[in-house]
Amino acid sequence: MSDIAIKVENLGKSYLVGHNSAQAERYTALRDVIVRNTRNLKRKTRDMLAGRAIIQGDEVEEFWALKDVSFEIKRGETVGIIGRNGAGKSTLLKILSRITEPDKGRITINGRVASLLEVGTGFHPELTGRENIFLNGAILGMKRTEIRDKFDEIVSFAEVEKFLDTPVKRYSSGMYVRLAFAVAAHLEPEILVVDEVLAVGDAQFQRKCLGKLEQIGQNGRTVLFVSHDMAAIQHLCSTAILLEHGQLSEQGTQNHVVTAYLSKNADDPLTSLNNRIDRKGDGSVRITELMIEDADGNSQISINSRIKITINYIASQPITIPKVLIGLYDLNETCIYGLDSETTTPLPASLPTQGSITCTTAPLNITPGRCFVNIAFFNHSSLSDYIQRAAEFQISSSDIFGTGRTPTRDWTLGVLQNCWLANNNKQ
Repeated sequence: MSDIAIKVENLGKSYLVGHNSAQAERYTALRDVIVRNTRNLKRKTRDMLAGRAIIQGDEVEEFWALKDVSFEIKRGETVGIIGRNGAGKSTLLKILSRITEPDKGRITINGRVASLLEVGTGFHPELTGRENIFLNGAILGMKRTEIRDKFDEIVSFAEVEKFLDTPVKRYSSGMYVRLAFAVAAHLEPEILVVDEVLAVGDAQFQRKCLGKLEQIGQNGRTVLFVSHDMAAIQHLCSTAILLEHGQLSEQGTQNHVVTAYLSKNADDPLTSLNNRIDRKGDGSVRITELMIEDADGNSQISINSRIKITINYIASQPITIPKVLIGLYDLNETCIYGLDSETTTPLPASLPTQGSITCTTAPLNITPGRCFVNIAFFNHSSLSDYIQRAAEFQISSSDIFGTGRTPTRDWTLGVLQNCWLANNNKQ
């Protein structure tokens, strides 16, 4: 028997996307409307007679969700599939699950596939949870006696005993996912395909599912796992695939692929804080600039530097009982350090409508790599301004121990001590 579970060769999937050109035109003559509608009617008639989908819009563009994708997955591998939204991850899984047909290329699958792609996929809404368990087992090609042997284990894992004889159309999305994952994981497919659907469940159930996926991989079955949780990918998977714009960009060990993905995202320029529209808060205070440097004013920060963070702000009126929170994160979105002005050196009881606040830390002793900053500003106990990924900076290597070696980002040292200083520029 071949040790290849999935083989993908030059896979491609395209869609037709319609655009309405009339919306982009400031002036349209009546004759132009008549010509355009006549042309659209002819195109839609041809599509209908040919059995093709009818695309709305004046202009039709061919969009390749996947293009020339090739890879192999061995039996027993747990493979993470990562990439930005729209990179083609879900399309790839739908093709591997035989939900969607590819337009080009070839796929060879050796083994029975169970898929968990979207909430409710594979369930009949009018049937009860009990009936859907047997229905899914039958779809997977399992005998009724095999399903009965696993039935109690599935129900116990899903924790839906009270609603087992209730039609699943009355289930919440979380209950849906609980039962769907339990069925897919316990009916012992050779290949399990899981999309980001686990994000619908609560934190406790997510941990439970991740533990089950780890157990499935250890039992020698093949798992394809799509997630934006890089820590989960690195923990569960042995290898990973990175998709970009429908094409395979990286393939290899999970750490190598995750690092490549995060590094590429880190290279994207950040939007100026003044232009950020994704901020949260009541807006009574607005952070206008965030500057990061070492204590001596150098832009290059090494692993034993004292870091200085300067926050410029403006407010609609004087600020009372101010508080600032700063979180330093690595590219896995793991918080490295949290800085809280209230628990270190409290800020003055009031601040003017315009000024700056500076935080200076003790030597970081943090491992080298890319970091980013989340920042929140509170005014009289109310959140005024909160910006995620407000700034990014690079921590460079340094032989601080004199051994000729530098640490890697597999561990961290030291406790961060920090103090706050308000430099008020009174109007």
